[in-house]
Amino acid sequence: MIKLNEYYDGQVRSLEFENSQGKFTSGVMEPGEWTFEAPTREWMILTRGSWEARLPGTDEYVPFEIGESFQIEGGESFTVRVLEPSSYVCPYT
Repeated sequence: MIKLNEYYDGQVRSLEFENSQGKFTSGVMEPGEWTFEAPTREWMILTRGSWEARLPGTDEYVPFEIGESFQIEGGESFTVRVLEPSSYVCPYT
């Protein structure tokens, strides 16, 4: 079953699903700064658009190119600064 998730008044939306390859979300984000708590280990992979991320343990934003990813451990939070409408895929455990 596919589940719809919405955050920040619909500015961030994702579809959550599971298949033989694991658990995933695939989503889109409007420009803005969005903070998320990762309940489990996950990987954020930028598929279109432009963003920078502030990862756990740092105060600096790091730019990511299309196809690049970052890993977050369960229980950690991170902030994504979305510079233009963007899409991502997020495998998680």
